[in-house]
Amino acid sequence: MTIVRRFNNQVPDIANIFDDFFGGDFFDTPARRTSTPAVNVKENDDEYVIEVAAPGMKKDDFKVEIDNGVLSISAEVEEKDEQKDEDKGYTRREFCYSSFNRSFAIPKDEVDESKIDAKYKDGLLRITLQKRDEVKPKPARMIEIK
Repeated sequence: MTIVRRFNNQVPDIANIFDDFFGGDFFDTPARRTSTPAVNVKENDDEYVIEVAAPGMKKDDFKVEIDNGVLSISAEVEEKDEQKDEDKGYTRREFCYSSFNRSFAIPKDEVDESKIDAKYKDGLLRITLQKRDEVKPKPARMIEIK
Protein backbone atom coordinates (compact mmCIF):
# COMPACT_ATOMS: atom_id res chain seq x y z
CA MET A 1 0.00 0.00 0.00
CA THR A 2 1.19 3.46 -0.75
CA ILE A 3 0.04 6.54 1.12
CA VAL A 4 -0.42 9.19 -1.53
CA ARG A 5 0.30 12.88 -0.96
CA ARG A 6 -2.52 15.10 -2.18
CA PHE A 7 -2.08 18.63 -3.40
CA ASN A 8 -4.71 21.10 -2.21
CA ASN A 9 -3.59 23.75 -4.65
CA GLN A 10 -3.71 23.11 -8.39
CA VAL A 11 -1.69 26.25 -9.23
CA PRO A 12 2.05 26.11 -8.46
CA ASP A 13 3.24 28.51 -5.78
CA ILE A 14 5.21 31.34 -7.41
CA ALA A 15 7.76 31.19 -4.60
CA ASN A 16 8.37 27.50 -5.38
CA ILE A 17 9.08 28.35 -9.02
CA PHE A 18 11.65 30.99 -7.98
CA ASP A 19 13.11 28.65 -5.36
CA ASP A 20 13.65 25.96 -7.98
CA PHE A 21 15.22 28.44 -10.40
CA PHE A 22 17.39 30.41 -7.96
CA GLY A 23 18.39 27.56 -5.70
CA GLY A 24 16.02 28.23 -2.82
CA ASP A 25 17.45 31.49 -1.49
CA PHE A 26 15.22 34.00 -3.29
CA PHE A 27 12.21 33.83 -0.93
CA ASP A 28 13.97 32.24 2.03
CA THR A 29 12.42 33.94 5.05
CA PRO A 30 11.83 32.43 8.51
CA ALA A 31 8.08 32.29 7.89
CA ARG A 32 8.63 30.57 4.53
CA ARG A 33 10.99 27.96 6.01
CA THR A 34 8.41 26.87 8.57
CA SER A 35 5.37 26.90 6.29
CA THR A 36 5.66 23.31 5.03
CA PRO A 37 7.19 20.87 7.48
CA ALA A 38 9.01 17.74 6.36
CA VAL A 39 7.03 14.50 6.54
CA ASN A 40 8.28 10.92 6.88
CA VAL A 41 6.00 7.95 6.15
CA LYS A 42 6.99 4.55 7.53
CA GLU A 43 5.33 1.17 7.20
CA ASN A 44 5.74 -2.04 9.15
CA ASP A 45 3.63 -5.20 9.41
CA ASP A 46 1.13 -3.69 11.87
CA GLU A 47 0.88 0.01 11.07
CA TYR A 48 1.73 3.08 9.06
CA VAL A 49 3.44 5.96 10.85
CA ILE A 50 3.43 9.54 9.58
CA GLU A 51 5.94 11.85 11.26
CA VAL A 52 5.66 15.61 10.81
CA ALA A 53 8.65 17.72 11.87
CA ALA A 54 7.13 20.88 13.38
CA PRO A 55 9.37 22.27 16.12
CA GLY A 56 8.24 25.29 18.08
CA MET A 57 4.55 24.47 17.78
CA LYS A 58 2.14 23.33 20.47
CA LYS A 59 -0.14 20.33 20.43
CA ASP A 60 -3.17 22.65 20.27
CA ASP A 61 -1.90 24.25 17.04
CA PHE A 62 -2.58 21.05 15.07
CA LYS A 63 -5.76 19.71 13.55
CA VAL A 64 -5.73 16.09 12.36
CA GLU A 65 -8.82 14.66 10.74
CA ILE A 66 -9.85 11.83 8.46
CA ASP A 67 -12.71 12.26 6.05
CA ASN A 68 -13.72 9.86 3.31
CA GLY A 69 -10.33 8.15 3.15
CA VAL A 70 -8.27 11.37 3.27
CA LEU A 71 -6.10 12.12 6.28
CA SER A 72 -5.54 15.89 6.66
CA ILE A 73 -2.92 17.43 8.91
CA SER A 74 -3.05 21.18 9.34
CA ALA A 75 -1.78 23.84 11.71
CA GLU A 76 -2.01 27.57 12.10
CA VAL A 77 0.17 29.71 14.33
CA GLU A 78 -0.20 33.44 14.88
CA GLU A 79 2.60 35.51 16.39
CA LYS A 80 2.20 39.15 17.40
CA ASP A 81 4.97 41.56 18.30
CA GLU A 82 4.01 45.02 19.47
CA GLN A 83 6.33 47.75 20.70
CA LYS A 84 5.19 51.12 21.98
CA ASP A 85 7.18 54.20 22.81
CA GLU A 86 4.83 56.84 24.15
CA ASP A 87 7.65 59.40 24.49
CA LYS A 88 8.53 59.22 20.81
CA GLY A 89 4.90 58.78 19.75
CA TYR A 90 5.06 55.56 17.78
CA THR A 91 3.69 52.08 17.89
CA ARG A 92 5.14 49.23 15.89
CA ARG A 93 3.15 46.08 15.30
CA GLU A 94 4.23 43.00 13.42
CA PHE A 95 2.03 40.03 12.77
CA CYS A 96 3.28 36.71 11.49
CA TYR A 97 0.96 33.92 10.42
CA SER A 98 2.29 30.48 9.69
CA SER A 99 0.10 27.65 8.48
CA PHE A 100 0.28 24.44 6.52
CA ASN A 101 -2.02 21.71 5.31
CA ARG A 102 -0.91 18.24 4.21
CA SER A 103 -3.29 15.55 2.98
CA PHE A 104 -2.78 11.85 2.39
CA ALA A 105 -5.08 9.35 0.67
CA ILE A 106 -5.62 6.42 3.01
CA PRO A 107 -7.05 3.18 1.55
CA LYS A 108 -10.10 2.31 3.62
CA ASP A 109 -9.68 -1.41 3.07
CA GLU A 110 -6.21 -1.44 4.71
CA VAL A 111 -6.43 1.04 7.61
CA ASP A 112 -8.74 0.79 10.61
CA GLU A 113 -10.00 4.39 10.88
CA SER A 114 -11.11 3.81 14.49
CA LYS A 115 -7.50 3.07 15.51
CA ILE A 116 -5.69 6.22 14.45
CA ASP A 117 -3.56 7.86 17.13
CA ALA A 118 -1.70 11.19 17.13
CA LYS A 119 0.95 12.39 19.59
CA TYR A 120 3.11 15.52 19.65
CA LYS A 121 6.38 15.53 21.56
CA ASP A 122 9.68 17.38 21.16
CA GLY A 123 8.71 19.04 17.86
CA LEU A 124 7.52 15.84 16.20
CA LEU A 125 3.88 15.04 15.43
CA ARG A 126 3.56 11.27 15.13
CA ILE A 127 0.38 9.80 13.63
CA THR A 128 -0.07 6.05 13.83
CA LEU A 129 -2.55 4.30 11.52
CA GLN A 130 -3.23 0.71 12.53
CA LYS A 131 -3.68 -1.79 9.71
CA ARG A 132 -6.78 -3.97 9.63
CA ASP A 133 -6.24 -7.52 10.88
CA GLU A 134 -7.22 -8.91 7.47
CA VAL A 135 -4.24 -7.26 5.72
CA LYS A 136 -1.59 -7.99 8.35
CA PRO A 137 0.79 -10.80 7.36
CA LYS A 138 -0.11 -14.12 8.91
CA PRO A 139 2.61 -16.19 10.61
CA ALA A 140 3.61 -19.48 9.02
CA ARG A 141 1.85 -22.49 10.44
CA MET A 142 2.61 -26.15 10.27
CA ILE A 143 0.13 -28.38 8.47
CA GLU A 144 -0.19 -31.87 9.80
CA ILE A 145 0.23 -34.64 7.25
CA LYS A 146 -2.28 -37.45 7.80
